[in-house]
Amino acid sequence: MNVLVTGGAGYIGSHMAKALSRAGHAVTVVDNLSTGHRDAARFGRFVEGDLRDGNALEKLFCDTAFDAVMHFAACCYVGESVEQPAKYYENNVVGTLNLLAAMRAAGVDRLVFSSSCATYGDPVRLPMDELHPQNPVNPYGMTKFAVERAMADFGRAYGLRTVALRYFNAAGSDPEGELGERHEPETHLIPLVLREALRVRAGGRPEGTELRVNGEGFETADGTCVRDYVHISDLCAAHLLALHRLLEGGDAAFEAFNLGNGTGFSVKEVIGVCREVTGADIRYSVGPRRPGDPPALVADARKAREVLEWKPRFERLHDIVRTAWDWMRAQAGA
Repeated sequence: MNVLVTGGAGYIGSHMAKALSRAGHAVTVVDNLSTGHRDAARFGRFVEGDLRDGNALEKLFCDTAFDAVMHFAACCYVGESVEQPAKYYENNVVGTLNLLAAMRAAGVDRLVFSSSCATYGDPVRLPMDELHPQNPVNPYGMTKFAVERAMADFGRAYGLRTVALRYFNAAGSDPEGELGERHEPETHLIPLVLREALRVRAGGRPEGTELRVNGEGFETADGTCVRDYVHISDLCAAHLLALHRLLEGGDAAFEAFNLGNGTGFSVKEVIGVCREVTGADIRYSVGPRRPGDPPALVADARKAREVLEWKPRFERLHDIVRTAWDWMRAQAGA
């Protein structure tokens, strides 16, 4: 197949482009490089472009006959979305509507969408399955929810077929060491903790820690946020299965699947696992809570396992952290 990967220079998109190439598909990556990295977009053809530019998208679809689209391009910081909601609605919603218009004009009707557990908002039950109420508590989650609704509506009206994959916390790095997680600024917990481990191992003083935990006093066992971590390679495997489901027809014009391991780990537990993996005396300070942060998010991903026949390889947090640590050490020459 000829697959367009939007946001393919970013963390998840670049890993997906590699997985598609390895599976024998032709890949075109489009990314505006606002947060992605040009050197990560080396699996397939690269086109620098912005989904907010409808004319450029139309030209891209005219120049290449795509069989399907995998859509990762989005702003994705919860805290920033609270402070700059206009940026999130313009990039995530308007950009996606432009993409859907270009697909419709070109007759491309298969789409795998990178969605989020943020569409659920604060949990009313744990673990959270796909029937959990969707009530986003921050603009980032609201934009993902709005896009899901648009895709479902396009399916009913225009024949678009979409699989939305609701991630919990993507983590880890390419086990072969070619790709990893690079965000600037970095806000994800595991790379932040591992950065501190590198600093300590390089001779940084533990009492001068730069690692800050975003709040305590949550209604969890140790007072820090609980999250469900899923390895990036397992996410990519689920996307390939979703693509195959679209090829086979599926059961509905719009389907959603949770992707997670079904086990929650608190911030303090993650730091503890990182200490075990790195051997570093990782210390931290406590700062204020981030706006819009639910206390706990844990996936019920039985539907993906049963319907897509998804079988995650990295189910232990220790193994997920190990791949991230190996990549980070290689990048630092440590």
